[in-house]
Amino acid sequence: MVATTPDVRDRARPMTREEKKVILASSAGTIFEWYDFYLYGSLAAIIGAQFFTPFPEATRNVFALLAFAAGFIVRPFGALVFGMLGDLIGRKYTFLMTILIMGFSTFIVGMLPSYYTWGVAAPIILIALRMLQGLALGGEYGGAAVYVAEHAPQNQRGYFTSFIQTTATLGLLLSLIVILMVQGYVNGNYPDQPVLDAAGLPVLLADGTPQMMKAFNAWGWRIPFLGSIFLLLVSLYIRLQMNESPAFKKMKEEGAQSKAPLREAFGNWRNGKIALIALLGLTAGQAVVWYSGQFYALFFVQNVIKVDSFSANVFVAWSLILGTYGFIFFGKLSDRIGRKPIILGGCLIAAITYFPVFGFLTKTANPMLYHAHQTAIVVTADPADCSFQFNPVGTAKFTNSCDILKAGLTSRSANSETVAAPAGTIASVQVGETVIQGYSGIADNAAEEKARFDKELNDALSAAGYPVAGQENTTVAKANHFFDIFSGQKITIVLVLTYLIILVTMVYGPIAAMLVELYPTRIRYSGLSLPYHIGNGWFGGLLPATAFAISAQSGNIYAGLWYAIVVALMTVVIGALFVPGGTHKKDIFADQNQ
Repeated sequence: MVATTPDVRDRARPMTREEKKVILASSAGTIFEWYDFYLYGSLAAIIGAQFFTPFPEATRNVFALLAFAAGFIVRPFGALVFGMLGDLIGRKYTFLMTILIMGFSTFIVGMLPSYYTWGVAAPIILIALRMLQGLALGGEYGGAAVYVAEHAPQNQRGYFTSFIQTTATLGLLLSLIVILMVQGYVNGNYPDQPVLDAAGLPVLLADGTPQMMKAFNAWGWRIPFLGSIFLLLVSLYIRLQMNESPAFKKMKEEGAQSKAPLREAFGNWRNGKIALIALLGLTAGQAVVWYSGQFYALFFVQNVIKVDSFSANVFVAWSLILGTYGFIFFGKLSDRIGRKPIILGGCLIAAITYFPVFGFLTKTANPMLYHAHQTAIVVTADPADCSFQFNPVGTAKFTNSCDILKAGLTSRSANSETVAAPAGTIASVQVGETVIQGYSGIADNAAEEKARFDKELNDALSAAGYPVAGQENTTVAKANHFFDIFSGQKITIVLVLTYLIILVTMVYGPIAAMLVELYPTRIRYSGLSLPYHIGNGWFGGLLPATAFAISAQSGNIYAGLWYAIVVALMTVVIGALFVPGGTHKKDIFADQNQ
């Protein structure tokens, strides 16, 4: 008796055990890829100290973040390369290529000698490895979404592709948990290490003693990277057991493959407009909500409202644990009511609620800072002296007195308003009744002026009730260990962050099924990968730099949210007008030759 493959178009039958195994295995492998990618982002500052040693701390952090951004910048190019391969040679083998590239790149980062050993070659190789990771990730998502959707029953595509949507969040969560565990063990069992200069010699403090750093910062950070080899082996084993997508096999048997999938997907207006609509009417808004709810929320808690790094990671990790089921819930709901209303609804709710939610987060997590914002701070400056400090690649220098002053206020999370001064006026700031003169970054005595300005500004802000560096703030939330969240303040923070994650699940849970349904099988991998990675790699990846520039320009710590709000509202309008509805009822096997 010949075994038959169940017809995935049969809306009445449940998914078979084998199909569930394929989809869950695909999801597990993708979690490991996201884990590899996020690991670097979580440890960027520590890695910067190892590989960009010759530069001052602020500059080395910029270069470390630039290396992280490189992974995002190349994602659309990975989407083009691997999307084309996926449509030409198949989903399975392209899948294997992406995970091998990602896994070995991550493992090599853990083995890569630092600047002390290899000099300038070390940071160059590091950035090259980050770009390889970005290229691999650019091909990974489209392959996972297409592979799962083409195995799923027609009436459960949203549900089963939603497991793929959990992988980015679970990968971030896994990376945070591994870092917290390794960091706690290494720092608790191994002595501190001396900080070394570019020549590999200990850096001495004013009293002649060596400056020290935690063992995790010195060498322990490599363990999560090296440990990823075990995840790679598991993922590789899982993917070798997979079969090719039934839709791709059917198309190949019928001779309906595209000979030039990139040209067919983007070289004519009929298909090219689908990519444009998918980008502006779906993935751009989805991306800014996704990045705001996960990455920007973590950045905001750490860097804006000044919660320490460990506590911020604990709060975000718990919100991920509590909110992740939302991906499955909204993916399944989209099989009943459609993808479009859920995705656009999530964008709209985010746009309406971001300002009050982030304001409440500040009030809860750092009451001292929240109440300090009631003190009036006024910047007086020549408008021509105030630049828009958009600097995503970290190479621009802002030396005007207004720029320096506003950046100083923003880094201290101070809210201010700006009044115009006559041309050529050196910027100044009034905090309460105290006036502090700014300075030009190109003046001969800029270093002395910086020290004077920083001290006067810190003293004035401290007198106005702002928590400043070196001053104890007993009102700020602090978690002493992973389970230290059971107080009113901490539980509230976790619930607010969970709300933001739920918005993420609304826009992200159904997006894979939606994108799959927009394209015929012959160009599906290529077609959906590019708009997805431009939306998430560029619209989403530029969010932190854009938000900082807007906040610095306006003098308000919440103003950076306008970027996410405007893009989300743009997506609501364009999506409502141009994105087709009812795609959840589409038979994706009936479009082989379109």
